[in-house]
Amino acid sequence: MIRSHRAILFMISAAVIVGGCNAPRDRLAEFDNLIASQQYESSVCFARKYISDNPSPRKNDLLWTLQTAAVQRLMRDHRASIQNFDRSEDMLKYFDEQSKLSDSAKSTVINENAIPYRGYTYDAIMVNTYKALSFMASGDNDNARVEFNRLLDRQRRAKIEYNQEIKKLQTELDENKSQDGYEEKNANNPEIERLITEKYPSLTAYEAYPDFVNPISTYMAGLFFTLTGDTAKGRDLLKETTGMVPDNDYITADFLAADSTAAALGKISGNVWVIFENGMGPVKEEFRIDIPLFVATEKILYTGIALPKLRFRNPAYPYIDIVSNTATYRSSVVASMDRVIQTEFDKEFKIILTRAIISATSKAVAQYAIQKQNNSGSSLLTFAMAAYTAATTTADVRMWTMLPKDFQVVAAPLPKDGKLLIKTPAGQTFDINIEPCENAIVYIKVLYNNAQPVYDVITFGNSQQQ
Repeated sequence: MIRSHRAILFMISAAVIVGGCNAPRDRLAEFDNLIASQQYESSVCFARKYISDNPSPRKNDLLWTLQTAAVQRLMRDHRASIQNFDRSEDMLKYFDEQSKLSDSAKSTVINENAIPYRGYTYDAIMVNTYKALSFMASGDNDNARVEFNRLLDRQRRAKIEYNQEIKKLQTELDENKSQDGYEEKNANNPEIERLITEKYPSLTAYEAYPDFVNPISTYMAGLFFTLTGDTAKGRDLLKETTGMVPDNDYITADFLAADSTAAALGKISGNVWVIFENGMGPVKEEFRIDIPLFVATEKILYTGIALPKLRFRNPAYPYIDIVSNTATYRSSVVASMDRVIQTEFDKEFKIILTRAIISATSKAVAQYAIQKQNNSGSSLLTFAMAAYTAATTTADVRMWTMLPKDFQVVAAPLPKDGKLLIKTPAGQTFDINIEPCENAIVYIKVLYNNAQPVYDVITFGNSQQQ
């Protein structure tokens, strides 16, 4: 019996060491502080410290590689950014191919932080989107085309993969089911759903996009194919975007132009599109809630679970204006990354909640069994189990924090003098030179109000990329 107790204590101590802290949360906060102070080189060095040299990804390799690539793109180091996005994509593929059963067991025995960061569908889609944009900025339209086709295929497959994940969740429930079926009873308890809604009322208070589809990715693909000669494919993608963003007049005009051009077998010319990547997207925070758990016949135990919730950050600006040929045009939202992320988070939350309940139930059952065996709550094992439960009840708040709050577009005729004036509501103004060309895309990123804008000029037809 003593040896058995020592073995249990050893396993509990090991689990507390592995799962009891929330280092990713603290590291992400430190990284975000570096970004907020525009210390981009320091933020890259910071992120690299947490990327292992293992041939297969471990722990948070994917997360920090995504962060690194995004900052390098912000620094306009497109070559390095593409390389790290390539590595990120390799990691995403690796996780797609791996069985999740062993990691699911870790998440239910310890917590979600015990398993590697696998990324989300929106991560994968934005990886291909950013790679396509970097290739375009580098004048490599062939590789940009490959990336746009990949992201479109990802969006097509995402719903199928989500349904497979739901089936695996039911398998987890079945495999973790105790003799009395407490886990399933707790997972389906409507009282828990009521408590979650009360604690996190904004969870579903948003307007969702279609499942796993990002309007900016679809729009940029449509614009790219239209401007590089595949007008029919571009028209179809712009039509799809119009359905998702019906109030954006620029997108509607793009679709109508592509539609008429495709019908006439012609091409679009004489336009400039400014894509505005605006502000910073959400971060995750932890919240705790006491929930009732069935752990023995006619007995209900209240215990705590820790869950993630989204905290939304501010835009850099509500809009930007551009001046071309003395006329002023104002930007309009194409895609809210807040909504893209929340659409997927809402679906993922059911899986997170169910695993948290399975984990809490198994720990509560163990505590109850120990107390029953010892007839008092003062045994060493009872205290150890309580410490284990408290230490391992932490939420997984890992996410790619370099994504923006939203994407906006503004379109206008190309300036005859080649000078496009950009104006912000804060009074910033700056000129962008556009070499003679048939069409141009100006891609501008602003992280915070009054932060230094970063931009690329991408031209189509008889010009060099800048």
